[in-house]
Amino acid sequence: MYCLIAAEAAIFTIFVVAYLFYIGKSVSGPKPKDVLHAPIFYTVCLLASSFTIHAAVRKLVAGSMAAFARLWVLTILLGGTFLFGTAREWVHLIFQDGLTVNTNLFGTTYYSLVGLHAFHVTMGLVALITVALFYFAARLRGEHAQRLEVLSMYWHFVDAVWVVVFTIVYVVGV
Repeated sequence: MYCLIAAEAAIFTIFVVAYLFYIGKSVSGPKPKDVLHAPIFYTVCLLASSFTIHAAVRKLVAGSMAAFARLWVLTILLGGTFLFGTAREWVHLIFQDGLTVNTNLFGTTYYSLVGLHAFHVTMGLVALITVALFYFAARLRGEHAQRLEVLSMYWHFVDAVWVVVFTIVYVVGV
């Protein structure tokens, strides 16, 4: 997992640098300040999911399966809510603001960076849902806690990356 995170961090670094390089270089609009609104609620949901996944794994280690399941499902719901917020923002940007990947450099770099993150959230949710299915099929036991700790490292990485992406896109880039 450390190697995967290092490789993914390198990829995100390239996308962040590209976004920063092209800020303000679009010759046509819309510009970030015209169309972007910081997704505070959805960001809080994603960041909260780091706490719930950590607590879920701790409950599994302690043998509290029902508490694990509640926290794990809550993590999925929080991650899903974040992804819904990203989709909602994109629908608004595309259909109301006319910003697509082909509109200008801002559109290209914005959708590339935020889309890369959304892809990672989606893959994380697939893994989280798979674990939930194992739980509900009564195939998950305390001895699997170490594997779930590894999965939670990925989820924490995705959350940490969002802090960087949020800062670059919604604070620095507007």
